[in-house]
Amino acid sequence: MKISTLKAISPVDGRYANRGNTLREICSEYGLIRFRILVEVRWLQFLADQPEITEIGPLGPVEKDVLNKLVDGFSADDAERVKAIEATTNHDVKAVEYFIRERLGDSRDTAPLLEFIHFGCTSEDINNLAYALMLRHARDDILVPQIIGLLAKLRAMAKAYATIPMLSRTHGQTASPTTLGKEIANVVARLAVAQEDLSQVIVRGKFNGAVGNFNAHAVAYPEVDWISLSRRFVESLGITPNLHTTQIEPHDWIAVYAHALVRINTIMTDFCRDTWSYISLGYFRQQTVAGEVGSSTMPHKVNPIDFENAEGNLGIATALLEHFASKLPVSRWQRDLTDSTVLRNFGVALAHVSIAIQSCEKGLGKLRADEAAIARDLNEAWEVLAEAVQTVMRRHGIPEPYEKLKAMTRGQPVNEASLKEFIQGLDLPHEAKQRLLDLTPAGYVGLAAKLIDEPF
Repeated sequence: MKISTLKAISPVDGRYANRGNTLREICSEYGLIRFRILVEVRWLQFLADQPEITEIGPLGPVEKDVLNKLVDGFSADDAERVKAIEATTNHDVKAVEYFIRERLGDSRDTAPLLEFIHFGCTSEDINNLAYALMLRHARDDILVPQIIGLLAKLRAMAKAYATIPMLSRTHGQTASPTTLGKEIANVVARLAVAQEDLSQVIVRGKFNGAVGNFNAHAVAYPEVDWISLSRRFVESLGITPNLHTTQIEPHDWIAVYAHALVRINTIMTDFCRDTWSYISLGYFRQQTVAGEVGSSTMPHKVNPIDFENAEGNLGIATALLEHFASKLPVSRWQRDLTDSTVLRNFGVALAHVSIAIQSCEKGLGKLRADEAAIARDLNEAWEVLAEAVQTVMRRHGIPEPYEKLKAMTRGQPVNEASLKEFIQGLDLPHEAKQRLLDLTPAGYVGLAAKLIDEPF
């Protein structure tokens, strides 16, 4: 199934192929086949360890070695062989079963195992656990470490810029100042919570037969406690058992997983757009890269392409994830097959998330705060001190402070001289008046810098 990246339909496997490599082992067709084989093999081994299943008996060293090699030594050639078998069976899970039978052979040692491959299973028993393993590994091994890496970079920036005063903008209008570091810390606090929520999503799986009732199991071995055995097997894979299912695990946990990623995407999109805007204002300068072109016609441009790239990829991922969350838990009666095609696209969504995280982190690496530009903008906004003045007036009982400041400042130019003239005319205690006269926009940042020292 080799193909040039130039002919790939999806940019995940084309333009961005080098940025999706880490997920390819997990979320590809290869990865799905590998996890299916793992589940089938572990089930066979698990059955052989049950004293009630006397027809198999404990595995000898030869059988153990063959079975473990199927899992531990799984290769691209093995996946190709499964696909070749599927070309005949026209059934992907049955192809996995036949592949295992083929590798076990029919020697005296392995022959008793053959009819216990896929014993009591419906395809969904194998598939739902394979996808559970896939999504858990993608989250724990790839996405969460990437998010933690992004958080570390943002935390460092928040601390480095903790005391740089910056003009706020609420509704796009000048507002009480903050610091550049505090605004980044706000993002860190949100993203850290969202990352923790993603990490704590419970991965669930079912292993209970054709319609979830252990029908065939109970007929073949009525004396076996299949509910307990199934629970122990699913737990042995590091998955939380779901005993109440139809033929399919209802995918509610996958919806939670998808929504957790959507929240992360939303926070990152918000940050990318704000950062894009701050670059536009000149608050951030971007380091140039030798040979890189910003515009095909305007040589001066250094475009914020990394944040734009991240935003675009986050949007695609969110669209897919929201579809997964609303579609996958819906299945007609005991099952329909619509989840199969949808689940195969999960890796695409995760790849777009991963690409976006990498783009965002790359963009952050190019940013340098332009303190002079930030200060210049702030120093031209003396009107933001109106909040401070009217609040001090309230404390000291001056009537209608808000209205007085509104009349002076709203829609009118305010500068240092006009504001100080207003303050001089106030009937305030000397200390309070002097504190207001000494105040500058850059000095009116409240406890922003202290908040950086709080856990975030």
